[in-house]
Amino acid sequence: MSRIALVDDDRNILTSVSMTLEAEGFEVETYNDGQSALDAFTKRLPDMAVLDIKMPRMDGMDLLQRLRLKSSIPVIFLTSKDDEIDEVLGLRMGADDYVKKPFSQRLLVERIRALLRRQEAVATGEIAVTEETKVMVRGQLTMDPLRHSVSWKGKDVSLTVTEFLLLQALAQRPGFVKSRDQLMDVAYDDQVYVDDRTIDSHIKRLRKKMRMADDDFTAIETLYGIGYRYNEE
Repeated sequence: MSRIALVDDDRNILTSVSMTLEAEGFEVETYNDGQSALDAFTKRLPDMAVLDIKMPRMDGMDLLQRLRLKSSIPVIFLTSKDDEIDEVLGLRMGADDYVKKPFSQRLLVERIRALLRRQEAVATGEIAVTEETKVMVRGQLTMDPLRHSVSWKGKDVSLTVTEFLLLQALAQRPGFVKSRDQLMDVAYDDQVYVDDRTIDSHIKRLRKKMRMADDDFTAIETLYGIGYRYNEE
C-alpha cells in the first residue's frame, strides 16, 4: 500500500481527497501547512507527496525545495487556475507534475498512479536498458535503473523519477531526436495530458542538475520546434 502525503490548508480538499485516495487503496497522511509536513517527513518519508502551493507557515515551494535536498520522491503540485508562473517554477524546482484547481479527483488519482508506476518500473529495473548488465553507459554518463543512480564523469547526480526517465529515453539512442510527444509518452501514461511546457521545464531542471556536476555539460541538445537529442561525449 503506497503512502501519499496530502498537504493543503483547505480542510475540504484534505477531507474529500483523502477519502477518495483511501477508497482507491492508498494510505493517506494529511497536513494543513508545509511546516507540519516537513516535520513529519524528517521522521518518515511518504511514497509520494501532493502539495498545495499557497499555504501558511511554509508554502509548497519552500517545502519542495527542502524536500529535494534529501529525497527524490514523486511530487505533484496543486495550483490555482491562474498560477501559470508557479506551475513552471514548481517544475523547475523538481516537482514531477501539477494539477489545476478545481480538479477532477479521478484525474488526480490517475496522475498519482502514473507516477507511482513509473517509480516502481525504475526501482525494479523494468525500464529497458542494455541487455547485458542493465547498466547504461553513454560516454561520461552512467545510469543504473536497479539503483536509480546516475553519474556524470564519476560524480553522482540525484534525479527525480521523471528526470531519470527523460534522460534515459534520450541517452538510449545518442544522436537520435526525441520529440516532446515521445518524451511525454515516456514520462506519463497515455491518459494523462501534459503540455510542451511541462517537458521543457523538466529538461531545464535536468540540465541544471547535470551542470552542477560539470559546468561544461552540453550533452542534451535542443532542436527548436522538433525536440531534444542526446549527444554522446
